[in-house]
Amino acid sequence: MTPDGDPPGRRAYFDHAATTPLRPEALEAMLPFLTADFANPSGAHAESRRARMALDDARDRIAELLGAGPGDVVLTSGGTEADDLAVHGGWHAVTADHGPDDGPGAVVCAAMEHHAVLEACRALAARTGAELRLVPTDPAGTVDLDALAAACTPDVRLVTVMTVNNELGTVQPLAAVAAMVGERSPRAVLHTDAVQAVPWLDAATVTAPAHLVSVSAHKFGGPKGCGALVLRRGATVRARIAGGGQERGRRSGTPNVAGAVGTATALAATVAGRDTAVARVADLRDRLGDGLVARVPGLVESGRRADRVAGILHLRVDGVESEALVVLLDEAGVAVSAGAACSSGAVGPSHVLTSMGLAPTVSSSGVRFSLGTTSTDDDVALALDRFPQVVGRLRN
Repeated sequence: MTPDGDPPGRRAYFDHAATTPLRPEALEAMLPFLTADFANPSGAHAESRRARMALDDARDRIAELLGAGPGDVVLTSGGTEADDLAVHGGWHAVTADHGPDDGPGAVVCAAMEHHAVLEACRALAARTGAELRLVPTDPAGTVDLDALAAACTPDVRLVTVMTVNNELGTVQPLAAVAAMVGERSPRAVLHTDAVQAVPWLDAATVTAPAHLVSVSAHKFGGPKGCGALVLRRGATVRARIAGGGQERGRRSGTPNVAGAVGTATALAATVAGRDTAVARVADLRDRLGDGLVARVPGLVESGRRADRVAGILHLRVDGVESEALVVLLDEAGVAVSAGAACSSGAVGPSHVLTSMGLAPTVSSSGVRFSLGTTSTDDDVALALDRFPQVVGRLRN
């Protein structure tokens, strides 16, 4: 029921940063490889050769669209595996070049990173004895470059700073980060999680300074369970999954041909329509943000819009806990997210907001509206109507 007691009727989906709908052209491209052309691409017969050709073509398209060579793309089961392979595999590839007297080394990680990166770095440090150095976030929602400079010493072997923050939508100064790493930690490999960047930015250009780049298909209209790790500037990784030696020995396992085809198709459509989509979605986002701030006292928009990608609007609601807000908005027909959701769906204080030095009460008041290519004027109108009602209900 809505706060007025009426059935919610239609719904408005504002969680595209979590996952966005599969593009129709991606589904159409995938279907033949889920039915007739189902063969394992590692075989020697005609059916396998057809599958292999489709896989190679998909890899070529993904590589070209992300500014890499075909041999520099490792297909994965998604962004999380790509991040894990970059952190562990990248670390061990660099460590192989160090002598026994170099010590355990250090890994530098932005404290605002997605848990796929944070937890991989913590696991790496626990297993190898490496020192984990977490870099705080400045008040604008970007990595603190002064703190990063202090963390980047000659013993650092891996640095990871995301391209776009998944909660705030802030674009990180990756070129400045790369220059700093190159100067202060010249033997380190730089990884960037670009999962949230692909729908809104020219990922091939903005991620060019990094050695390792992670992407995930379902963030830009491709299938879930598909992603890629891009290797640049001579970087390599040690395999995390042993087996048949697929992906040039960097990630074993039977390739997901349909998933690769769908990923390539969705990525091509995203790149082709990006400029139009960015302009339209930014207009929707701005109208939503302006309208909510005007209607709800004590509402604070996190960061400057000029520093964020078009699809994300992050708000902090004074006196309201985000978990309750998300639940009641869902009942009112508006799907949003908040904080750091775990597998159970429970929400705690946002580690991103905490990394900015905000108090736990403030870090528990954030809510994220994330828009996508299927967002509409009607979605914005529904949110503008329901959100103030829900906030008023909670405050009263």
